[in-house]
Amino acid sequence: MRSNLTINGRPHTVDLPDDVPLLWVLRDEVGLTGTKFGCGVAACGACTVHIDGVAVRSCQVALGDVDGDITTIEGVGTPDALATIQASWVKHQVAQCGYCQSGQIMQAASLLADNPTPSDADIDDAMQGNLCRCGTYPRIRAAIHDAAKQIQEA
Repeated sequence: MRSNLTINGRPHTVDLPDDVPLLWVLRDEVGLTGTKFGCGVAACGACTVHIDGVAVRSCQVALGDVDGDITTIEGVGTPDALATIQASWVKHQVAQCGYCQSGQIMQAASLLADNPTPSDADIDDAMQGNLCRCGTYPRIRAAIHDAAKQIQEA
């Protein structure tokens, strides 16, 4: 089935069955490999993207169920112009292996869009479905607080 998608502000047309997970559309058909496969059952958060600004697990969203604009980590910032959340990630040296970080950043960006001044409890609640095998959770929390402060000061 032919589907028209808007991904990171650009139109894309794919010809795939409606039941193909969005994750594989993004990675294999569109070539946006920043979104990672982690578990395939929406338990780890590595595949987090936004649909109309809402964080979703792309491994569990069927192509036929996509209704809205998709943003992947590639649409958040660029190496020359990092988004505030990405700059905070770098500042706080969050990434170790880095595998989960695109999903972590996408979830954090969604949190800050909904709650620009999150408490530790708000952060823990919003981020609980994003796993980091390296255990950088304290740095993730610090980076989110830092990004929230920068956004408030802007």
